[in-house]
Order: sequence, then C-alpha cells, then structure tokens
Amino acid sequence: MRELFGGACVVSTLSVLVLYYSLVSSEVADMEHIVDETNMGDMHDKEERRRREPSGLQQLELNEAQEKIKLLESKLAMLESRLPPTTSYPDIKFRTYKDRRRILVTGGAGFVGSHLVDKLMLDGHEVFVVDNYFTGSKRNIEQWLGHENFEMLHHDIVNPLFIEVDQIYHLASPASPPHYMYNPVKTIKTNTVGTVNMLGLAKRTKAKILIASTSEVYGDPEVHPQPETYWGHVNPIGPRACYDEGKRVAETLAYAYNKQSGVDVRVARIFNTYGPRMHANDGRVVSNFVIQALEKQPITIYGSGEQTRSFQYVSDLVSGLVTLMASNYTQPVNIGNPEEKSINTFASMIRDMVGGDSDIVHLPAVEDDPQKRRPDISRAKAELNWEPKVPLSKGLAKTVEYFRKELSRTKHSDRNSGDPAEYLL
Repeated sequence: MRELFGGACVVSTLSVLVLYYSLVSSEVADMEHIVDETNMGDMHDKEERRRREPSGLQQLELNEAQEKIKLLESKLAMLESRLPPTTSYPDIKFRTYKDRRRILVTGGAGFVGSHLVDKLMLDGHEVFVVDNYFTGSKRNIEQWLGHENFEMLHHDIVNPLFIEVDQIYHLASPASPPHYMYNPVKTIKTNTVGTVNMLGLAKRTKAKILIASTSEVYGDPEVHPQPETYWGHVNPIGPRACYDEGKRVAETLAYAYNKQSGVDVRVARIFNTYGPRMHANDGRVVSNFVIQALEKQPITIYGSGEQTRSFQYVSDLVSGLVTLMASNYTQPVNIGNPEEKSINTFASMIRDMVGGDSDIVHLPAVEDDPQKRRPDISRAKAELNWEPKVPLSKGLAKTVEYFRKELSRTKHSDRNSGDPAEYLL
C-alpha cells in the first residue's frame, strides 16, 4: 500500500514538472516572437527612413528644380507686370440687346478708323475691326484689346468676309499720296473689289453701310467751294487716279447696290483731316510740317505754297460720320471744315506753335496737286445739323503734343495712355 502511494506521488510530481516546463517553454517562445517582431519593425522603419531620405544626387536634382521654379516665377511676375490692369478699360455706356448694334469698321486700326472705334465703343456697341495693317497700327486700338465688346480681325477686304453685323463703316484704303501711290493697283482693288465685298456683306446681312469717300473725287476743282453737286475735274490717268477714280467707282458701286438690291447706303466725302494717331510718314501737310518743326529740320512746301486747304480735327469728322450713319439721308455729304488757309500760312502757324526756327523751303510742285480745296457744307448743316466745332489752333496744339510724345519714345512702354478722352476737344 505504501509502495502504491509512493508511486502515485512520483507520477504526480512528474506531471507537475512536465506541465510547468510546458508553460515556461510557451512563455519563452512568446517572448522570442515579440522580440523578433520588434526587431523586424525596427528594421522596416530604418529601411523606410532610408528610402525617404534623398541621396546626395537626388538632393542636388531637387535643389536645381527649386532654382528653376524660382526663375520661372520671377519671369512670370515680370510678364504680369507688363500687362495692363484688368480694370484699365475706359468706362462705356451700357446697352441692352434692344439698342446695342454689331458694327464693323474696315480700316479700324488706322488714323480715322481708330477714333471712330473709340466713339462706338464708348457708346456701348459691339465693334469688329478689320485691318491688314498696311497703314494702320495695333497701337491705335490696343486700349480695347480683350474687351468683351471688341474684336480685331487681321484681314484684307479684297478677300470676302463672312460676319454678322448691323452696320458697316467702310474706311479701308490708304489715304495719303505716298501710301496710295506705293501700290496703285492694290489701291484700286481695295476701293473696287473691297467695296464690292463690303456691299455684298451689307446686302446679305441687311446692314446699313457708310462709304468713306473723299474730297479727291472733285480732283483739281474748277468750282470753289465744292458742293456735292459738282462732278469734279479729275485726271483719270494721273498719279493720283488710283485713289481719285477708285473712290469715284466706290460711290458708283454704292448707289448701284442701292438701286438694284435695296442696300441702305450712306456716302461721306471726307476733306483734309488731322489729329493724333496720324501716320508719321504719310506725307500729308500737317504731319510733315509738325515733325519737321519738332526735329528742327527745314519745312518743305511743294510749289508756291499759295494752294489752299481746309483742315478739320479728327473728332469733328468722327462726329459727322456717326451723325450721317444715324440719319435717313442717302445722298453724298461733304464732311469738312470750310475754314480755308494757304499752305504757307499753315507752315508758319505750325513753326510758331512748336517754337523752333526751321526754315521754310519750297520744292517743285507735285503733279495734279489741287490748287484749291474747301468744302461747301450747306448740305451737312441742313440735313444733319452738323458743322465742325474744334478751332484750328486747339486742334493743332493737341496734334503737336501727340507727335512730341511719339518722337521722344525710347522704349515700347513709352506710349500714349490710350484713353480716348485724351484726344477729344
């Protein structure tokens, strides 16, 4: 019995030892597993940090990229500084769809055209300018570029144009002797083929069209002053014929389209005009004399200087064109200033105004140069209630100021403000 009890105790003791050993082994294994996981985590973290930390080559490339970004940012800031502010547009009249017109101005980047564009834009209309930049300049209309009511089309009207408009001011044509004589065939095509294209556009869209004719249709007149009923005295094969006869044909085309197709036409016979934005090399009296006086060069007069001209300031002309377009009068109308002066008198006035001591030099007379030019504006007064308002002295002073600024320019940013009100008198 004692032996049996002793054997049972031994077995129990062994069982307890085996159980204890099992528990200890399990805890040790768990601890080893935790340690292994900890070590693996540390190794993973170290590898991740090593992956995230750039190498020497990567750091160099990163620094170079940052430098390039800084350089691009500085260039972008410089370009932004050269852009006009988004709020730089002149204030314009608000119009609803009921009275806002879509108006096309051919030659709208030129001297007269750009001033007409200013007036139409300020009046709240949508304006489309078409110009091939032969004598026009984008600087003349840059104050409107980007405006929601303005669109510029680089186009030659000798080629057809398809656009939807309500009114057309057809001003496109070189208008000074050096420019229209430079390519006489192109001048004729502009005033004939180009006019056919614009009249065809007016016919298709049922738009009202104003043809910008000229006092040159009277040639070297034998009637003085010149009324609209005078048929003119033109040399059809002379050096000026490409312009003179081109405009005469343009008038003929306008009234042919009116009679045959019912196109609503207006014809303005424009007399000598001056003012800011005149082309510096257009060879006209005012621009020539002003620039020569400002540069202290001799003032050159072709012929005796006793030939006469009548000059109107550009804002008066623009007012006359807009008034004619708005009227119901369909016959040709002279738009000019009846104040007549000799070329010698103009030269002296401009020299005194500039304040220089330029000599006045007489050169041989130009072929077919008109000896007298003065409009009879009785029809404009009666039918349009229009007459010029700007005195010659005030207009010339503004023109001299403009050319003085132009001649003093030394870089592109030196420019006139582009504010249309700057040139209004």
